[in-house]
Amino acid sequence: MIKSAKKHSSDDDALPAILTLIRQSFAYMDGRIDPPSSMHRLKLEDIARQCERGEVWSIGEPAKACMFLTWKADCVYIGKMAVAEDTRGQGLARQLVSIAEERARERGLPRLELETRIELVDNHRTFAALGFVKTEETAHPGFDRTTSITMSKALADQAK
Repeated sequence: MIKSAKKHSSDDDALPAILTLIRQSFAYMDGRIDPPSSMHRLKLEDIARQCERGEVWSIGEPAKACMFLTWKADCVYIGKMAVAEDTRGQGLARQLVSIAEERARERGLPRLELETRIELVDNHRTFAALGFVKTEETAHPGFDRTTSITMSKALADQAK
């Protein structure tokens, strides 16, 4: 079921619901990933700043899915993608990725990029099903092992 998506401004009344969605959707990672998720440090001010520096999108009222978009020189970076547990499997992540693709095309950028933790293999499979491929393994500061992977999705009509 496709729902309407909304791009938010820094003073949007929906930002608290987006913060709640991210916290609830990322909570299962506690004890599974190391280091802990940056979600624990995320505040409303950070989401408002993201609205100004990039974009924040959500689907549903209150928000049932969301993502942050950040412009890089050669791609659109997708961060903090979250889908409420009770709406998973309804195509909301696919809808968010489609929005990110559209925004990348509007800016002439050839690809999307995201990061996911190495331990979250279900996320790896979900993103692969959405057309992303693993491009890099990285380690957080202070770690001597891989802690995350970078995944990328080329936009065929934007290839340079």
